[in-house]
Amino acid sequence: MNQYNNYGYWERQEEMASRSAVYLAKVMGWMCVGLFTTLVSAMLCLAIPALWQFVFGSGFGVFGVLIAQIVLVLALSARLHRMSAATATVMFMLYSAVTGLTMSSLVVAYRLDSIVFSFGITAVLFLAMSLYGLVARKDLSQWGNLLFFGLIGIILAGAINLFLGNPTMDFVIIVVGIFIFIGLVAYDTQKIKAIYQSALTQGYGDEDDAVRKLAIFGALTLYLDFINLFLHLLRLLARRRD
Repeated sequence: MNQYNNYGYWERQEEMASRSAVYLAKVMGWMCVGLFTTLVSAMLCLAIPALWQFVFGSGFGVFGVLIAQIVLVLALSARLHRMSAATATVMFMLYSAVTGLTMSSLVVAYRLDSIVFSFGITAVLFLAMSLYGLVARKDLSQWGNLLFFGLIGIILAGAINLFLGNPTMDFVIIVVGIFIFIGLVAYDTQKIKAIYQSALTQGYGDEDDAVRKLAIFGALTLYLDFINLFLHLLRLLARRRD
């Protein structure tokens, strides 16, 4: 009897792992849609002089775009449980588009081949750590506090170095930031998987609105990890325009 029970247990575990992999692929798909939206938005900003002038022609434009990014992320995080999956999707797409406006400035600051190279390295590292987060048997939740305080630390150090302008400190911040965001990719991937599996055990299905909203929020989380890892690698590896 115990042998049959154990067989059923492992069968359920395999089914859960399979469904989790499919769900994570869906989350990654939405993240890629967000990245593509950012790319299109950045290209439009570069191609339309009036849009470029609006964003970067004055401090008001840049400030307004940054405020819009913050508002969209906070609204999506704080009101996720109250909004529909469709609304969450629209807000994620809006955030991705607004981010593209600010990212367009990278083409002016860095050589295009350096941007492409840094993006490729980011994609490889992201994929590797996402796979690790998906299949790792080790509980990565213990990384949470360490990564969070590390993130706060580099933000504060970066703010201080704006006044100091110390190149060595800037280099340390960049390198530490790269390791933090590499860790966050694995941590967040495993966390998304755990939340999804918890939802399944509570009786939710893949097409339920709550699960679809969690997929969008997971995509936003991984999108932010990807963008920040890319920006740190770009600062470390890329060559600036003369």
